[in-house]
Amino acid sequence: MNANLFTIIRAAMPDDLERPFAWLPDGRIYRYQDVLDVSARFANVLVGLGVKPGDRVAVQVEKSIEALMLYLATIRAGAVFLPLNTAYTPAEVEYFLGDSEPRLFVCDPERAPALQPLADKAGAALETLGVWQSRDMSAGSLADKGLEAQVRFEDVPRGGDDLAAILYTSGTTGRSKGAMLTHDNLSSNAEVLVDTWRFTATDVLLHALPIYHTHGLFVACNVMLLAGGSMLFLPKFDADEVIRLLPRATAMMGVPTFYARLLARTGFTREVVAHMRLFISGSAPLLAETHAEFKRRTGHAILERYGMTETGMNTSNPYDGERIAGTVGLPLPGTEIRVADADTGAILKTGEIGILEVKGPNVFKGYWRMPEKTAAEFRDDGFFITGDIGLIDEKGYVHIVGRAKDLIISGGFNVYPKEVETLIDALPGIVESAVIGVPHPDFGEGVAAVVVRRPDAEICEKDILAGLSDQIAKFKQPKRVFLVDSLPRNAMGKVQKTVLRERYADIFSD
Repeated sequence: MNANLFTIIRAAMPDDLERPFAWLPDGRIYRYQDVLDVSARFANVLVGLGVKPGDRVAVQVEKSIEALMLYLATIRAGAVFLPLNTAYTPAEVEYFLGDSEPRLFVCDPERAPALQPLADKAGAALETLGVWQSRDMSAGSLADKGLEAQVRFEDVPRGGDDLAAILYTSGTTGRSKGAMLTHDNLSSNAEVLVDTWRFTATDVLLHALPIYHTHGLFVACNVMLLAGGSMLFLPKFDADEVIRLLPRATAMMGVPTFYARLLARTGFTREVVAHMRLFISGSAPLLAETHAEFKRRTGHAILERYGMTETGMNTSNPYDGERIAGTVGLPLPGTEIRVADADTGAILKTGEIGILEVKGPNVFKGYWRMPEKTAAEFRDDGFFITGDIGLIDEKGYVHIVGRAKDLIISGGFNVYPKEVETLIDALPGIVESAVIGVPHPDFGEGVAAVVVRRPDAEICEKDILAGLSDQIAKFKQPKRVFLVDSLPRNAMGKVQKTVLRERYADIFSD
């Protein structure tokens, strides 16, 4: 049996292929027949460009239905899809291309001149894919080739353990790690979520998430494809547009920032969401106050879940039953979760706080070309050490109480302090820095930097921010920089970031 994810998706499609899969902002209606045809065209283009099973296809393009079809085409061709955040700078892209060595790199047409040398250096062919505007305008070289390609393509046979995607997740050392996800990882997780969240062919998902990470691509899109449902496919989140479209939807997936921004709109009323079936939140902690206010305002209890790049979704508050604010719910069917002592690995009892460990068909294969790191992150019995600090209560609900390694989640995006600190420390006149996350009313956590400069240096907050502007993605850049004489340290000389987080906890509250 072919375990190719697309073969599984094809089997789940509705019998009537004329049914809408997506309504697009440009007025087009994408049918399931279009999904088959366009993904086949792109798959034929990929093969014609020399892409073979197992080859990586790196992609940094704006959100569009064609970008989603490129993902499906890559899977169909047996290649490995490698989406990159559109906010990544050329300096960051250079690392990803050098590490993954893709056969093909697809970028936005406007970025091609700056990125062509990086593709050449990595030995990758470069093609472009933009956002479709009209039949009279090119949407990039890959789109042009697709128009000339055949609409039939035989899905390449894949085993369940073969790679389907690589998603890069940063590390505390500053070096990003490529999480290797298999066809079984993606298909098993999506199938469980379809059942757990009761998605059917009658559902219409309001999709306003990016499609370069797990939440927007593997959760939202794969779930809807396997349910045979439809999507209102927005290029980005816009609160007013979401409120306008909600009456046409039955479900929505979002990050906590989405829900906070909706609550800030007077037009977001109980009447607007009266017919909605489900609101799901993830990628960052949902404040209990947001949960309570949303339920008071709309009558809906947001369903919070917990996942990771390396594992897909691990837990979910129940569809039927108590959705407890401040928890991420119960382990999904087929997924085991336990709490262990960070130092000894001993399994802890109910209610005790430790490191969360996960095991199941959703857990990734390992880190790309990093066997030592992979071995260090797995227990001998196959449990993955998540690095998240939590507990499991007497009802079986999982609580995330902290994050190891000082991870910051700002607006649903992961920010690893070490990466930012390394760049700040390299600036002229800087002695050292500490990057922290503090409460932010819009992003959940805002990035702040506490910096020690040399006594004779005249560098200021504005200079530091300017020095980072073209080095890292905007969501990683500090929103505030504070200059101090020294950083607080413990007896072992380690910077006490807890002290800094307390000291600067209210900087975004005004």
